[in-house]
Amino acid sequence: MRSIWVYLGLLNQKLNFSDAMMKDNSLVVAKVSSLNEGWSLKLGLDSEKLGKEGFYIKTIDGSVLVTANTDIGLLYGVFRLLQSIQAGHDLKDFQMLDTPTVDLRMLNHWDNLDRTVERGYAGFSLWNWQKLPEYIDQRYIDYARANASIGINGTSLTNVNANALVLTPMYLEKAAALANVFRKYGIKVYLTARFSAPMEIGGLETADPLNADVQNWWIQKTREIYKWIPDFGGFLVKANSEGQPGPRNYGRTHVDGANMLAKAVEPYGGVVIWRAFVYSEEDETDRAKQAYSEFVPYDGKFMDNVLVQVKNDPIDFQPREPFHPMFGAMPETPLMMEFQITQEYLGFSSHLVFLPKLFEEVLQSDTYVQGKGSTVAKVVDGSLHDKSISGMAGVSNIGNDLNWTGHPFAQANWFGFGRLAWNPEAKASDIAEEWIKLTYSQNQELIDLLKPMLLDSREAVVNYMNPLGLHHLFDTGHHYGSGPWVNNPGRPDWNPTYYHNADANGIGFDRTTTGSNALEQYSKELAETFGNLRTCPEEYLLWFHHLPWDYTLNNGNTLWDGLALKYQEGVEQVSEMIATWENARNIIADNQYKEVKMLLDIQLKEAKWWRDASLLYFQTFSGKELPDGVPKPKKDLEYYKSLKFPFAPGIRPQWD
Repeated sequence: MRSIWVYLGLLNQKLNFSDAMMKDNSLVVAKVSSLNEGWSLKLGLDSEKLGKEGFYIKTIDGSVLVTANTDIGLLYGVFRLLQSIQAGHDLKDFQMLDTPTVDLRMLNHWDNLDRTVERGYAGFSLWNWQKLPEYIDQRYIDYARANASIGINGTSLTNVNANALVLTPMYLEKAAALANVFRKYGIKVYLTARFSAPMEIGGLETADPLNADVQNWWIQKTREIYKWIPDFGGFLVKANSEGQPGPRNYGRTHVDGANMLAKAVEPYGGVVIWRAFVYSEEDETDRAKQAYSEFVPYDGKFMDNVLVQVKNDPIDFQPREPFHPMFGAMPETPLMMEFQITQEYLGFSSHLVFLPKLFEEVLQSDTYVQGKGSTVAKVVDGSLHDKSISGMAGVSNIGNDLNWTGHPFAQANWFGFGRLAWNPEAKASDIAEEWIKLTYSQNQELIDLLKPMLLDSREAVVNYMNPLGLHHLFDTGHHYGSGPWVNNPGRPDWNPTYYHNADANGIGFDRTTTGSNALEQYSKELAETFGNLRTCPEEYLLWFHHLPWDYTLNNGNTLWDGLALKYQEGVEQVSEMIATWENARNIIADNQYKEVKMLLDIQLKEAKWWRDASLLYFQTFSGKELPDGVPKPKKDLEYYKSLKFPFAPGIRPQWD
C-alpha cells in the first residue's frame, strides 16, 4: 500500500482533495462528484447517504476506493482506512460506509489564559498564548490531526469559568491563528463567553440581556469575531453557576441570556451552547434536582440554534451516578451531552480508568419517556425527538505532557470519546480492542490480557472510591483522595457529609418520597424501580436510599460488611491489573512497561488509602468490626484527616 503513505504526506501538507485521486492498483481517493462513470457504476452508492461528513470505503478490482461528498468526509475516510489497516483488517473484500449520528462532536478545554488547566492533569495548556499568533507549534497541527482521526469537529479553547479577555482583539487574533490550523481538519473553534463581558471589557454598566445596549454590544462583538474567524462555531456559556455571572443576576431567565447570544450568532450560522450545570447556595432542595427544576419549565422556549449542555449525571461527574433526569424531559430542546474525559473524580492521571465503559453505561440508560428503548443515546443524537441539531462534548484531558494525557491509557478515553461522539451506539468492548491494536499491537495474547483489564478498570475505581451508590466523598477543592469527614465549606452541597448522611442509624441519601423525592424527575417506570428496595440496582442503592447498617444486601451480607468488602474488592482489582500488566511485560516495549507499572503502583497505594480512610470514618458511625477479608488499617483516622494537598494539580483558580 505504498500510495497510502504518499497520501499521509498529503495530509501533512495542503489537503487539496480535488486533485487527490491516485490510481496505482492500490488506492483511489476522490469525492463522489469527481469519480468517472466507470468507478461510479462499480461503486453502486446513493451519495445522499454520506451527507457532509460520511465516507465510503470499498475494495474494487484490487484497488481500495475512499470516497465522500466533501473534503472532510475524505479525510475521515482515509484516517479510518489507515486505522483499519493498523488493526489488521483484510482489505481483500473490504467495505465500510460510516456517517456520524451526532452533529457537533466537541472537546471542551478548561484551559486558562495563564496556561494552567482547571481539572487538568497532563501538564499545562497546549495553547501558548504569549507566542501566538506568530508562532504555530507543531503540536497544534498534531492535535488537529489526532482529533480529525476520531471525528472531533469542534473545540472550545478556554475555561467555562471564563475570562472576558479572550474576547478582546489581542486574543481574538491568537484564536484566529489556531482556527486557521484547525480549519483544514474540519474543526471549528468555539469560545467561552463570560456573561459580564459587556461590563468588564465593554465599559457598560450592566450585562442585563434585555438591555438594548447590552444586546447591541454582543451583536458588534460577534461581528468582530466572525471577521477574525469566518467559520467561528459559537459561544459556550456557564452562567449563574458556582458564582459565575448570568442573566439571573438581573432577574432574567436562562432563556433570556441564551437567546440574546443566539440572535447575535444566528446570521453567521453559529450556535450557543448553554450549560445546565447550575445549583444555587440559596436553594435548600437536593442539589441533584436543581438543574431540572431550572431548565425543564423552559422547554421549547430556546431559539433553534441553542443547545442546552447537560452533564451526564445530576451531581458532578462522579465515578457512578444515574443518568441526568433532564435527558428525555425536554423534548422541544436539543440537549447536548457533557462527559468529562479528564479524571477529576477518578484518580487524576495516576489511575488507569477506561471511561468508555462509563460513557456507554450512561448512553444506553433507558429514560422510558417514549416507552422502553428511549435511551439517552437517542436523546443525544436527536433521533428520539427528531432534532435538527445534536451534540456531545467532552471535557478534555489533554495537556502539554509528552504523551498528551499524563497516563498512556488515558489516551484511550480521548479516543473512546471520539468514537462514541461519532456513534453513541458504539460498544466499549469494541473500542477497547481497537485502541489496543492501534496503540500496542495485534498480538492476540496481548489483546486477551489488556481488554478485560480495560473493561473492568472503571468498576474497580467505583469500588474503592464510591461503592453501592455513595458519591462525592472527595476531599474538597482539589478532589484528590478520600474526605468523607469534610463538613466545613460554606455551603452544604460542597460537603461530602451532605451526600452520605452517615449516622448511627445508617448511611445514604434519601431521594425517595420520604426524602428529597428526586425520583419524581424520572419517568414513572424508573421512579418505581429506583424507589423500591427490591428492584433498585445495588450500584445506585445509597444514591437513592438511606439505609441501616444491618440492612441485608442481595448476597446476604449486611450493608456494613458489603460496603467494606466492596472497598476491598476495588483494591484487589487493582492488584489484578498489576498482575495482568506483569504478564504483558514480554509482549511490549520495556519503556512502555515501566511507565504504566509505576502508575499502577501509585493507583494501588491510593486505592488502599481510599479503603482505609473511608472505612475508618464510617466505622465511627456503624460501630462495627471489619469483616473477614478486609485488613485492619495501618494508620488511624486522624492521620488521614491530617493529609493536605495545597498544590494538587488542576485546582480551580481564584479570581478577585
